[in-house]
Amino acid sequence: MQPKTKKRLGILAIAGVVGFGLLQVFPAKVLGIPTQDIGSNPPTRYTPEAPPDVQAILRRSCFDCHSNETRWPLSARIAPGSWLMARDVHNGRSHMNFSEWADHDEDERQTDLENCWEQVDTGEMPKWFYLYPMHLGARLSPADKTLLKSYFLKHKAAAAEAPAAGDAKK
Repeated sequence: MQPKTKKRLGILAIAGVVGFGLLQVFPAKVLGIPTQDIGSNPPTRYTPEAPPDVQAILRRSCFDCHSNETRWPLSARIAPGSWLMARDVHNGRSHMNFSEWADHDEDERQTDLENCWEQVDTGEMPKWFYLYPMHLGARLSPADKTLLKSYFLKHKAAAAEAPAAGDAKK
């Protein structure tokens, strides 16, 4: 390697380290990303009534963004990963937050679940950038999707069957 090339690579390496260090000075809040302190969660907790196998899937694949039970990895404390995760958690909780379901009536919860199924069925959830490379365990297998579909749409199916049963009595 030529001396000029070595010198340039050295300068680039130093600039990269200094730039990375400067990024750490600007937490997500300073950049205007609305969030709680990274690494902490709001105290509100509500656990949806679901079978244990469905609960396990929700915890593994959904709760990090859609509940107040976010697991904050080390990358959530290091910029720019902290900015991205803070934004994603804020957006996920604002769209649907399982931990705050105690404030919703049964019809609202069912609408949320039907919307969840639509997003899971179309592959929109979980988001690809959440899965790769950090959360491969959050991927949904076909068996996971079958369980979620039966849970997400159970009330809809029951409501559809109720009028039919009433019609049979007439």
